Amino acid sequence: MRKFFYGSKNNTTNEHTQLKKNRTRSKAMKKTTKVLSLAVALFAGLSGTAQAADPTGFKIGTDLVTSYVWRGSAIGDSPALQPALSYTFKDSGFVLGAWGSYAITSNSGSSRYQETDFYATLPVGPFSLTVTDYYIPSASFSGSDAFSFKNDGPNNAEVSLAYAQDNLSLLAAINFAGNHLDHAKYIEGGYKVYDKDGYSAKVVLGAGNEVEYAASTGGTGFKIVNVGFSVSKDRYTGSYTYNPDTKLANFALMASF
Repeated sequence: MRKFFYGSKNNTTNEHTQLKKNRTRSKAMKKTTKVLSLAVALFAGLSGTAQAADPTGFKIGTDLVTSYVWRGSAIGDSPALQPALSYTFKDSGFVLGAWGSYAITSNSGSSRYQETDFYATLPVGPFSLTVTDYYIPSASFSGSDAFSFKNDGPNNAEVSLAYAQDNLSLLAAINFAGNHLDHAKYIEGGYKVYDKDGYSAKVVLGAGNEVEYAASTGGTGFKIVNVGFSVSKDRYTGSYTYNPDTKLANFALMASF
């Protein structure tokens, strides 16, 4: 889950293109605000029928985010809807799921960002092993075949190992097939630093290969690319993220339904 464009999307933007984007953003803001208002009203109405979740069986939901930020980098500059569907098997806890991110608006001259991911997770005590297929159709790739795993295709397969115990969480991931970007790797550590009055806060530190997580730098090393913190209450989460390698920061708000 949570992937971003490769190829032309990560190239440095010249001043002329940036000025056009800025004008387009201001024109799109009114439209985006109306769409967000309608979406929030719809989900608020539906939330009143929610029941207590069973840990097994089907789960369905969606997030509404002001900006899609993943592992230290913003994926475009549009709010997005991020639906999720999963099935958890009884006894084993094995999970099969799908997750997506779909931009509400698009930049001038480009299509809206779309991402559809499929994953399988096997939990073993405090550990979990996950295999994920990130599918991102784009003109930057050689075709948009949903089942193409060519080196320049729209799919990238990743295997990750996560650990979660008490307030500590750890993650290690590596690309192994498709558009794997030289088998790019990512590691991350998180720690919950606050849990009181319904609020929880977490800090995160992550590092990865620049070819994927800081492509705009043109570097090929393994650097710290994700420093941030988040605060959650009920269905809402606010997150601040800074990428020391690209020197870019992002703040995003997420509402989960």
